[in-house]
Amino acid sequence: ALFHHIEHCTSPIISNSKSFGFARHFFCEHYLLGWNMEKVLLKSTKEIEVRFNELDPLGIVWHGNYLKYFEIGREDFGVKHGICYTDLKREGIATPVVSVQCDYKSYVTYGERLLIETRFIDNPAAKIILEYTVFRSENKEIVAEGRTVQVFTDIEGNLLLILPEYIAGWKRKWGLLD
Repeated sequence: ALFHHIEHCTSPIISNSKSFGFARHFFCEHYLLGWNMEKVLLKSTKEIEVRFNELDPLGIVWHGNYLKYFEIGREDFGVKHGICYTDLKREGIATPVVSVQCDYKSYVTYGERLLIETRFIDNPAAKIILEYTVFRSENKEIVAEGRTVQVFTDIEGNLLLILPEYIAGWKRKWGLLD
């Protein structure tokens, strides 16, 4: 499943190549999937409605609430893919957010319905990278995009530099780790 897109790459540049296998792999890995070698493998989508208490004095969603929307997406992703906060806590693992990025594209007002798409970005490090796109439900216009990075600690807050076994098992379950 991991290399499904690479195996089915149909670019005319690649299809006509003499060294089809290598070229297909290189083109799809570096051009279609990005130079950073991170791959989107799992995602979830959650619909919400903008509440009155999320607005600023101008009647638009206050910028800080987009981080709450990201958290709603994170929790939804965890529940749908079997890696929710209660499971992690039971295993003695905490996942503090150490980095947040949010790019605002358009304003949102009271009562609008939004879709929060959360994508897991696989990586070899002992961290969780999630990317988010917040869309208007009615027309799929992007209103915000962002990314969070979470590290693993034990319950006492000690940083875990090696992927916890519970997370390694979760990655194996989804075909992300041998």
